[in-house]
Amino acid sequence: MARIELWNGDICDLEVDAIVNPANLSLWMSTGVGGALKRAGGDAIEFAAVRQAPVPLGGAIVTTAGSLAAGAVIHAVSLDRDRRTSGPAIEAAVRSAMARAREIGARSIAIPALGTGVGGFPLDEAARITVDTVRDELTRSPDLEVVTFALRGAAPYEAFGAALDRPVAHPGATSAGTTS
Repeated sequence: MARIELWNGDICDLEVDAIVNPANLSLWMSTGVGGALKRAGGDAIEFAAVRQAPVPLGGAIVTTAGSLAAGAVIHAVSLDRDRRTSGPAIEAAVRSAMARAREIGARSIAIPALGTGVGGFPLDEAARITVDTVRDELTRSPDLEVVTFALRGAAPYEAFGAALDRPVAHPGATSAGTTS
């Protein structure tokens, strides 16, 4: 199974097969991670996404990564019409993102903290949901080698670190956050 890593820095700098963008229903990329991806990778990312809109809450689509070092952007819709989110929406978006990663044959993926910026969702709860969902999805993702939780700042890094240190229910995972 994949190795799970924490990374503190700009998600736009990562050389991975896919970067997850916490998207809204219309897939416009103006603020947060989406805005950063668009600024660093170019308008082509947003244009490719918007052509596939609308995407239901919890769904995900794949686009070009423009001039980013990543191979693709997976737009995981975690924000509703009012740009808010919930635990079930975050879980569904992460599951959809992992499914799209399998479909494109990704061996590495970077996932930020979905819903914790504009969505206003509590960071600790988002970290727990995301980590638990990724661990569960890894059982169906044999080709995925590395999952990087790409975070910016001490608080998200600590929240995801704590979530990774929690004991897991399924066999094969260690409390250090790496599954084998």
